[in-house]
Amino acid sequence: MNEIEILQEMTDKAENVVFFGGAGVSTESGIPDFRSVDGLYNQTYQYPPETILSHEFFMNNTEEFYHFYRNKMLYLEAKPNDAHIKLVELEAQGKLKAVITQNIDGLHQQAGSKKVLELHGSVHRNYCMRCQQFYSVQTIQESQGVPKCSCGGTIKPDVVLYGEGLDNDVMNRSLSVIAKADVLIIGGTSLGVYPAAGLIDYYRGRNLVLVNKTATLMDSRANLIIKGSIGKVFKQLKWSEN
Repeated sequence: MNEIEILQEMTDKAENVVFFGGAGVSTESGIPDFRSVDGLYNQTYQYPPETILSHEFFMNNTEEFYHFYRNKMLYLEAKPNDAHIKLVELEAQGKLKAVITQNIDGLHQQAGSKKVLELHGSVHRNYCMRCQQFYSVQTIQESQGVPKCSCGGTIKPDVVLYGEGLDNDVMNRSLSVIAKADVLIIGGTSLGVYPAAGLIDYYRGRNLVLVNKTATLMDSRANLIIKGSIGKVFKQLKWSEN
């Protein structure tokens, strides 16, 4: 029995599956991982992405933050890939209880997933820091300089910046669903970013599956490791059939 067949059997027998995904899920939709600093970043920006995408930088250099954010964090033309689509199929079966994602692009919801927990927020939600009025991502994309609310306040994306804590409610719900899962599938992440990577410590089941192109920091704890593109792996699974 090969790795795909083992995963198929695991999910066929499962009643409670949880998926935890990282940047690798989105890169297959053409959204680059901003941590992969390329020459363009070095030529265009004075600071590394981690510095620009910090709370301190946002507060002190808001216009430069938005220059980077519009150019490098908004990929509104991106479409869900096979990984997103197959997870919708598993949810439709009633087996997938939650998608926990570190991504902020909203592609899981665009694909049709209903039970999505966004650890790092979403580019699709933006709020005035003064009056909390909501603004769409299109408002951010179409604005110039620092986007301002009708009340005069600065609009901030509802994304978790470096130096900011994760939302307690989202974190607690993620811990709860992981603790109850009989199969936990982790894909598209090397599990190197905390506190999100620490979620794995709450898993109590015996079917921990890691799907990633490269080795992860948690390989020694996995029951099944599949090296490869998560979209190509998931496409081989028959999750649309009962």
